[in-house]
Amino acid sequence: MVRPIVVGYDGSSSADAAVNWAVAEAVRTATPVVLAYAFEWPTGAGPLVPVPTSWPNAASRRDAETMLRAAAAETHPDADISTVVLDGPAALRLRDKSRDAALLVVGNRGHGGFADLLLGSTSVTVSAHARCPVVVVRGAAHPTAPVVVGVDGSEPSLAALRFAVEQAASRMVPLRVLRAWHPPAPRWQPPAFDPREIVAAERALLDDELTGWREKYPEVTMTAEAVVDNPGRVLVDASRTASLVVVGSRGRGGFTGLLLGSVSQQLLHHSHSPVAVIRDTIPADAR
Repeated sequence: MVRPIVVGYDGSSSADAAVNWAVAEAVRTATPVVLAYAFEWPTGAGPLVPVPTSWPNAASRRDAETMLRAAAAETHPDADISTVVLDGPAALRLRDKSRDAALLVVGNRGHGGFADLLLGSTSVTVSAHARCPVVVVRGAAHPTAPVVVGVDGSEPSLAALRFAVEQAASRMVPLRVLRAWHPPAPRWQPPAFDPREIVAAERALLDDELTGWREKYPEVTMTAEAVVDNPGRVLVDASRTASLVVVGSRGRGGFTGLLLGSVSQQLLHHSHSPVAVIRDTIPADAR
């Protein structure tokens, strides 16, 4: 069975961008797409705000189904698209759908069931707990630009590297591999500290990690760069000329706490291209 690309959809312009990205990916890779809408319980309930006795009611469900069908009809004619309406919190329902998905794609903002996708708990839950790679569509995807991946030697970053190599190969674009880290504060620097020596050593490690991938995908131009700089700033700058930026769900060194710390906030809020977040392991019950 071919695993589909699942898209969180709510009718917003951000969700439309996510659909466009997912459909382009699906057509290129001959993968089906599922557009998913999730009903949240209406907010703002109180003594002066009545809530429905049954939610979602039949009319709301019909409206959601109509919206999904309209979105599907506006996509590429060669795309294999189905739709589904889900009941319950968006993050949990998307996580459930990700068990059998090849990719989970969301916009950077939404409304309704996917409100404030990147700024609230939904984004953290989806990115941290999805059973498949998550792509957050923001900025502009430059089709012929390199795929950029941030690595630090941790297992999640190596999984991100694998995903990035495969993306670059399927897109027939170059791969740009970046390793960035903060230098130690001057008071903690060892005698004769020379950032140039560290850069050279880290660059050599990157080249070693790429040796096997270069042999497997000789058609992909791969460049490795090591820099002493703020990792978030490096990735955001690189995203200006990227088709996709790929990172692991967690890391060490420069990429520690990628989903929950400052690096993730910089990238998810300021990236100029779509961002893919890759987990290092998939639970056995999700395989």
